[in-house]
Amino acid sequence: MSYKNIISEQKNGICYITINRPKQLNALNSLTISELNKAILKADKNKLVKVIILTGSEKKAFVAGADIKEFAEFDSLSGEELARQGQKLLFDLLENIGTPSIAAINGFALGGGLELAMASHIRIAADNAKMGLPEVSLGVIPGYGGTQRLANLVGKGKAMEMITTASMMSADEAKEWGLVNYVCSQEDLLFTAEKIAEKIKKNSPMAIARAIKSINAGFLSNVNGFEVEKKEFGNCFGTPEFVEGTAAFIQKRKPNF
Repeated sequence: MSYKNIISEQKNGICYITINRPKQLNALNSLTISELNKAILKADKNKLVKVIILTGSEKKAFVAGADIKEFAEFDSLSGEELARQGQKLLFDLLENIGTPSIAAINGFALGGGLELAMASHIRIAADNAKMGLPEVSLGVIPGYGGTQRLANLVGKGKAMEMITTASMMSADEAKEWGLVNYVCSQEDLLFTAEKIAEKIKKNSPMAIARAIKSINAGFLSNVNGFEVEKKEFGNCFGTPEFVEGTAAFIQKRKPNF
């Protein structure tokens, strides 16, 4: 499948998806969101893909926000629909797929860019990265899940500060607050993501997908995460990957998933 605004490549069980609009600092427009939707769904359905790594082209920006020109003239109903469709097509999709994703934040991750990183399961930032949700400086609020995911990751108070001041956070500060898992040099960014991906690849894809579902359930207000965990724990039993994993443990060998 050919894309205009992204590059999707598969190698050694990893799908690398690169947002490729460097002249626009990789800003998200409707076409980019649509292409990301297709690439992520394709990767998630491919049994050869064990991990998705998301990054931005060049070194300046992961995604520097949404393409404001697309919605500057929207009214309230159009704006709400923009948020609903964006969350459905990309941000909620990425968060809830069974294939684990790693955001390799190679530069500015602002607005929709930080929201995309937060929807990923694991985040690594280059030491030059800057992160923030500056939407209130434009007379709007984060609309792709930013108000919810940021508070879940850094706490309500820090999220309130970041969003109301429209301020940016450095990579080191982001790690301190739990917004990213690791900080490394720009040169080591993909290497670090790949090291994590290699660890993930050794484990049961089925069990990982069920673990992602269970972890996410704990952040849903109308769902009992403990009950989801019990159900998904039970659902692992009797599956081919459970049989292989337990047999490999008993036989003191590496499992073949």
